[in-house]
Amino acid sequence: MNATVFVTFWLIVLARITDVTLDTIRTVAVVQGRRNFAAVLGFFEAVVYLCAVAKVLLNMNHPVYALAYGLGYASGTFLGITIEQHLAFGDQLATLVTRKGVELSRVLRVAGYRLAEVKAHSRDGDLTILYAEIPRRQAKNLIQEAVAVDDNCFCIINNVHVAQSAARRSLSRRPRKG
Repeated sequence: MNATVFVTFWLIVLARITDVTLDTIRTVAVVQGRRNFAAVLGFFEAVVYLCAVAKVLLNMNHPVYALAYGLGYASGTFLGITIEQHLAFGDQLATLVTRKGVELSRVLRVAGYRLAEVKAHSRDGDLTILYAEIPRRQAKNLIQEAVAVDDNCFCIINNVHVAQSAARRSLSRRPRKG
């Protein structure tokens, strides 16, 4: 393998890592309704993709470029998911089912969480169900704080999709935790 083929191999890998990473983040942005952000990512993703695929298709006499293409795709998928999880865009609804409702709601409110509280009954006795809309990056912290109060607390985390934004804005005036 000469130097040109070696350098081209790694350029194709880097191009594919870049465009697949952008695609992964763009896909999440589309699902969350972030149209402008998704469109900008899509533009750059398409430009990089076309450069990479053109290099591979125009040089089929070097089959190693197809390996570079696959390696970049796999690496870009992994990197895209990793970056997206780190950025953690969006909000989530945490549902906490506990037998220690009074204590848990007090601790979470002091910590700055806005809660809705529902009293419930099960065949095993009384329960409290707490709901908190939180930025996605705070989900782990909320669960840790809840389990510190009640190690039997049952936690469910769901992504939030806005159904009626005007009502949501007036109800969700909450301080953002850093």
